[in-house]
Amino acid sequence: MATEMQLVGAGLAAIGTGAAAIGVGLIFGNFVNGALRNPTAAASQFTNAIIGAALAEGLGIFAFVIALLLYLKA
Repeated sequence: MATEMQLVGAGLAAIGTGAAAIGVGLIFGNFVNGALRNPTAAASQFTNAIIGAALAEGLGIFAFVIALLLYLKA
């Protein structure tokens, strides 16, 4: 029973990697939308977009590592 629950937990943790990809897409999609509306402010907001994408990817990698640890422990 514990092994099955570890595999279920690994699968649920792996959902976080997909959520990170969606988050990065939303960040850059909204950046492009804002850059097209106000091109003069695009250069100053690019750093914020990169930092946000890095944080989202960091959480995705963390979710992947947790899923991998749960899977290998099972």
